[in-house]
Amino acid sequence: MKIHQNSTFQNILDQFSILFPYLKLEIYGKSHKDEEGSKSEDQLSHLTLLSEINPSLSEKEFNLDHEMSVSDFEKMIENELSLHVQVFRKSNSIWLQTTATDHWSLKKQNEKGQNSTIDYKIEPIDITDFDVE
Repeated sequence: MKIHQNSTFQNILDQFSILFPYLKLEIYGKSHKDEEGSKSEDQLSHLTLLSEINPSLSEKEFNLDHEMSVSDFEKMIENELSLHVQVFRKSNSIWLQTTATDHWSLKKQNEKGQNSTIDYKIEPIDITDFDVE
């Protein structure tokens, strides 16, 4: 993944989706703890420039390890880019925040998403797999 100041969050989403087609990222204005969900009202636009969130951001390139846990990935993005992201996994016709399975690898999450959507043709919607206060 290549990141620079003029990147939008959509640029990151697109790069991530190429690597993990059954996962998606969302960006939030607030951080979250391990195995904790993010509130939909804290979600930021995909058109947000990374420089708006982190004005000191310089160009970076990340080689993502498919065996990295979701939790470690989210922490890395927060530490390196000052972005609060949440990984979602496709599950049939919905997108689930991976809160209960943050310890799974990105690869395992993607495979679970792929297995749950075989022959499923309805466009997914976003939900959380538990109540967020």
